[in-house]
Amino acid sequence: MKVIDKIIESTSSGSTGKPVFSFEFFPPKTEEGAENLFERMERMVGHGPTFCDITWGAGGSTAELTLEIARRMQNLVCVETMMHLTCTNMPVEKIDYALESVKKDGIQNVLALRGDPPRGQDKFVQAEGGFACALDLVEHIRKSYGDYFGIAVAGYPEAHPEVIESNGLATPEAYAKDLAYLKRKVDAGADVIVTQLFYDVDNFLKFVNDCRQIGITCPIVPGIMPINNYNGFIRMTGFCKTKIPSEITSALEPIKDNEEAVRAYGVHLGTEICKKIMASGIKTLHLYTLNMEKSALAILTNLGLIEESKISRPLPWRKPTNLFRLKEDVRPIFWANRPKSYITRTIGWEQYPHGRWGNASNASYGALTDHQFLRPRARDKKLQEEWVVPLKKFDDISEKFMKYCLGQLKTSPWSELDALQPETKIINEQLASINLKGFLTINSQPPVNGAKSDSPSVGWGPAGGYVYQKAYVEFFCSGEKLNALVEKSKAYPLLTYIAVNKEGNLISNVGKNDVNAVTWGVFPAKEIIQPTVVDPSSFLIWKDEAFEIWSRGWAQLYPEDDSSRSLLQEVQNTYYLVSLVDNDYINSDLFNVFKDL
Repeated sequence: MKVIDKIIESTSSGSTGKPVFSFEFFPPKTEEGAENLFERMERMVGHGPTFCDITWGAGGSTAELTLEIARRMQNLVCVETMMHLTCTNMPVEKIDYALESVKKDGIQNVLALRGDPPRGQDKFVQAEGGFACALDLVEHIRKSYGDYFGIAVAGYPEAHPEVIESNGLATPEAYAKDLAYLKRKVDAGADVIVTQLFYDVDNFLKFVNDCRQIGITCPIVPGIMPINNYNGFIRMTGFCKTKIPSEITSALEPIKDNEEAVRAYGVHLGTEICKKIMASGIKTLHLYTLNMEKSALAILTNLGLIEESKISRPLPWRKPTNLFRLKEDVRPIFWANRPKSYITRTIGWEQYPHGRWGNASNASYGALTDHQFLRPRARDKKLQEEWVVPLKKFDDISEKFMKYCLGQLKTSPWSELDALQPETKIINEQLASINLKGFLTINSQPPVNGAKSDSPSVGWGPAGGYVYQKAYVEFFCSGEKLNALVEKSKAYPLLTYIAVNKEGNLISNVGKNDVNAVTWGVFPAKEIIQPTVVDPSSFLIWKDEAFEIWSRGWAQLYPEDDSSRSLLQEVQNTYYLVSLVDNDYINSDLFNVFKDL
């Protein structure tokens, strides 16, 4: 979706009227830095930014990395992504390569910039076969790609740094010329302006008024950069030739060597700047995060735009932002803890499920690749610490699963998520109990009968609704345990199960084409939404990945000759994967079936 459409939608008269916000990130220099950024980004995106943007390195120095990060932001983090694109060192062929790449990845938003000179150069030099300015780039995008892309451009409340003189000011003539150039960019097809950082709010508001006076009517989004440390603040404002009001200098000077004090002042200042902007009637804020989360989130918390303890969920899984997946509103529950893997395996689908799980059941899931088992280095290290202990007997394995369910471990080889989800904590003691009996759980949800949609543990969807779900548990167990469970379940006619071993031997009491909705919601002026289901055909696809994690997700962390590997491989080769649903969501008997087993 285009950012301009999201801004119009969120600030229209029919909306809540609450200001919206967005974040900017830049490409880290190392692979480990990139993985750390994605972990931070995941947490920040949980608070619902309108969009996030990723910068394009000076002189195109991070071009390929920017493209890769943008792809992952849009498709795996599932946040509306705006990619910066500059003219520096970019002939038209490279520009079109970048635009075609992001279009293929379902990204619709570009911030068109001339760009800074490459490191070591003082002036921008037009690349051979390239463009001289952002206006050229805007015109090219509109001419070559029509209305597909939403285009943002930069605005400079104090005028472009190149026309600011040694006294820190631009002449009235230079400022007027800069405004006229901005209008040409908008007239050429730009539909949003994002401003350079500033600390003089009155000057910014004058800039907005000046833009309106010359006929610029599109949204002007103020760029806010929290002060995280003194030296970085001085370096960035110096580079951008940003005016620093005297009261800010006076406040910072006595504390400049106290990083905590500087950061606290930065949060206070950022909050006050945003309050003044919002009081003027502007309902959009763009935070330059410098890849740090605490100050940006603290400012938004102070403004009442987010609650750190409350993350709203449009669906039980993060709604896709890829243009080609927008109608997707139902998924098999099996990938609940591995959403990125699911997205990767379905990325080639031409049609995604909409409403009931139907047409997409005929599509082929992508084959397993190494990607499904790669983890950020920090996560690998944590798994090593928590899961790589000597395993002498099956009880040692059960104990690990039990500790995870009780929150004593923060990671699981079967999860891409951080620690337990809030709803799991409702049934964590029951889960711990059955794990000690040899039923090794990897996915679950408690029964819910009409909880409000804003419930902090199980809520999702629009306000004023009610959500429901059937008790569900997914686990590995031995063939002997499975036989006992199947026999006992005969006394519980509302239980349905599907079980399969690594070789594909299936034991089930449901039809091969049956689809069981296990989560649904009822909301004002909407049809019933059912975002997660259990179906045998998807389960048989998922089982390969679930079994493979025993070796590539856990056993591989041990040395090759370690006997613990052999024990884990024995479980992989002999156990069954079981999906168990209690269809009585009002009076659930799910955990009773495990008694005395």
